[in-house]
Parts: sequence; structure tokens; C-alpha cells
Amino acid sequence: MRMSKLSVIFLLASAIFGAEFRAGRAAVNINPPTGWRGGPAGIHDDLHAKALLFEKDGLKTAIVVCDLAVIQKDVVQAARLLIERENGIPPKNVMISATHVHSAFDLPIWWEWETKPPVMMEYRASLPAKIAAAVRQAHQDLQPVRVSAGIGREHSLSFNRRFLMKDGSARMNPGKQNPDIVRPLGPIDPDVMVAYIESVDGKPLATFVNFAMHLDTVGGKEVSADFPYTLSKLLAEAKGPEMLTIFGIGAAGNINHIDVSSAKPQKGHGEAARIGTVLAAEVLKTLERLTPVEPSSLRAAYETVEFELPAIGAGDIERAEALRLRLKSSDKPSFLQQMWMQRTLETARRGGKPIETEVQAIAIGDQLAWVSLPSEVFVEIGLAIKRASPFPFTIVDTLASDWLRYTPNRKGYAEGAYEAINTRGAPGSGERLADAATRLLLELRTPYPGAFGALPAK
Repeated sequence: MRMSKLSVIFLLASAIFGAEFRAGRAAVNINPPTGWRGGPAGIHDDLHAKALLFEKDGLKTAIVVCDLAVIQKDVVQAARLLIERENGIPPKNVMISATHVHSAFDLPIWWEWETKPPVMMEYRASLPAKIAAAVRQAHQDLQPVRVSAGIGREHSLSFNRRFLMKDGSARMNPGKQNPDIVRPLGPIDPDVMVAYIESVDGKPLATFVNFAMHLDTVGGKEVSADFPYTLSKLLAEAKGPEMLTIFGIGAAGNINHIDVSSAKPQKGHGEAARIGTVLAAEVLKTLERLTPVEPSSLRAAYETVEFELPAIGAGDIERAEALRLRLKSSDKPSFLQQMWMQRTLETARRGGKPIETEVQAIAIGDQLAWVSLPSEVFVEIGLAIKRASPFPFTIVDTLASDWLRYTPNRKGYAEGAYEAINTRGAPGSGERLADAATRLLLELRTPYPGAFGALPAK
């Protein structure tokens, strides 16, 4: 049988590129213990650490997303050390994030470590090994793959949760059909980012889905991955049980699922299933119009970013300590007072030393890139990164590497309200993240030093 020139070219390209670029995927159960006093009542659906590993020309990168409310720096650092020891992947090439699912298990913060039940601390201590196990299994799954990407659009699920009120104030989640609402204070990001990995013979392996919306739908006392559970279930039914769906949360610090114009309740497993079904439908439509990604290169970049600290006024530390002493009394501080107390005490604990955090980026060829940011980043920051990115498919994954609470844009800081109080950086921190992410993406997109020509002589 004679082969056409086009077929020969395709086979040569596959031999050149396909054999050099490999990927592996894996999921490891990270369910917390249940049945203890104050803990989860049971498991509605499992939590996982899901890993996607890429390899080309000796370079390896790993992306791990955990079904957790947050992931903290020491947990990430411990996991990276294990991953480097077991698989030879440098820590700076390992991107670890949380989905920010509210029906998971809250990891205790530093001042709670001595007072929380041992079962909580034991679970926290077990996470690095489980994350490393996911990467190890993904490494064992490495195989030649094809990669493609696409962008869906879903406008009906997400809403900006910050509103201008009639009294001129900003308010988060002011309540359904509140007559004092004037308008939302910001946009949404309707992009449904999809990266699809399949074997060279067309077998579905993994779908990475990224969408900017809080995972705070389920409620109750059962453990659940929230709407990504239904998303994963439906995509597996459509594409086959071998395909792993990995969900990463976009820049959703001020975005949730609550439609304040409607009086209809939006809580529970039914609502999570509805959201997951709508999102799955858009992903499936997007899978039909994907763009092949040429894996001509695999690159990773990393930058340390410094956050200046919020200002502490005269007497603030004393007021914060007084609020802390009231936590176990009948005269508990209000929710916003507690957030201010935590920010003030954590800021004071640093003794003026800026917060060092990180931004990472991983790129496949010149079309597809992931960039990870710490904290709950406002949607405006994610949109700015996408606009500035030289990659047509740019996935912004948040709550990665560290937990710094909320990071608004400058406008959000000035408006105030919950997110501007529950933050760890000074105004301008969000823009610093966006600038660092843009620098990394431009660096990864530039194929070699001086690609844009020599600088003109002075």
C-alpha cells in the first residue's frame, strides 16, 4: 500500500516530536479521617491529589492539584523534597495547588497547631507523602502523548460576589434580592480552559479543566470535591474510565456561583451536580474543537515575589490580642473582627519582614502554558495575565504553593470589605503577581536569548 506524502510527513513529525514528549497522570486518595468530634460526618465523594507529569529531552515538570480548601507552604515544600528525591524533578518544576473546595478539610493555621486535635495534625502531616505518591504514580505512567487545547465559554454559572450598595459601601455576598444592591463591582471570567492529553493512538488520558469560580456549593458536614466531582464523573462516562479529569481553580477570589437576582436556593449536592453538569457540557463541546499543540519544547520558570506588609497602626497589636482572648468566650469577636485580628497578628509576627511567595509557569511549545499564583486572587488579576500572555492558551491556576488569603487588585483594596481585610499583602500585591506571571510567560515564549534581535546601540 502506497502512502501519501502527507502521511509520510505526519509519521516523521510523530517520530520527531511524539516520541520525545511524554506525559503521565495519576490520582491518589486524600480523604480525611471521619467520625471524630468536630470532624467530617462522612464521605459523600472522594478527595484526591491529581498529578499530571510532562517530560521532554530530559526535563520533567509536574502539576498537582489537591481537593483541599488550601495548601500551605510547608506542606508544599515537604512534598517537593520527596518528589525530587523519588523522581528527580527539581522543586521549582513542581506546581502544587488546591481547588479551594469548602467541603474538604481545613488545614490548621500556625497558631492553632498546639490546640487542634492530634487527628487533624496527623492528617496534615500525611499530605506531602500522598502528593508525592501521586507524582510517583504519574511518573510510572509516562508514555508518548498528543496534546491539544481549547477555550470554552460559560456565562451562566459564575457571578462577581462583591457589590456596590446604596450607602456607597462595598459588600461581599449581600444576600439574594437585596434591594440595597446597586451593581456588581467587577467582572467575571467566562473562560473554560481545557488541555487534553491522549495517547499517540488516540486513547483519552487526561483533561485539565480550569474555571474561575469558588467551590463553595455543597455545604453540610460530609466530605465532597464539590462540582468537580460531577464534572469528572460525566467526562469519564463520555470519554472512558481511563481518562482522568483534573480541575484547577482560576482567579476566583471575588467570584462565586450565587445569583443574587434569584430567590432560588443554591446550596447542596444537587446544586453542585447542576454546576458540574453544565460545566461538563461546555468541556465536551470544547473537546470537539480543540487546537493541536505542537510539543516542540517543554519549559518551566519560577520567580520569587515579595509582598509588602499591610500597615499596622498604633495600638493595633494590643487590640488584636484582646480579640484573640475573646475567641473562646461567649463574647466572641465578629467574623470581620476575627479576620482583622488574624491579619494583624500574622503581620506583627513577621517583624517587618516582607512575605516571600512565588509564581511559576510551565509551557508546552508556543501555544499552551500554565501559570500558578498563591492565594485567592481577584479575577481582574487573572484576566490581566491572560491579556498579556503570548500563549493563546494560558491557564491561570490559583491557591498554589502557599496560602496568603485574598489578593485583590488595587481597586479592591480601596473598596474595602471582607476580601480587603482578609489579606496578607499590602495594596499592589496583586499587580506584582500579574507582573511576575507576565515576565515568566514572555520568558518561556521567547525561544532563545536575543530572539527579537540585538538591542540598538546607545
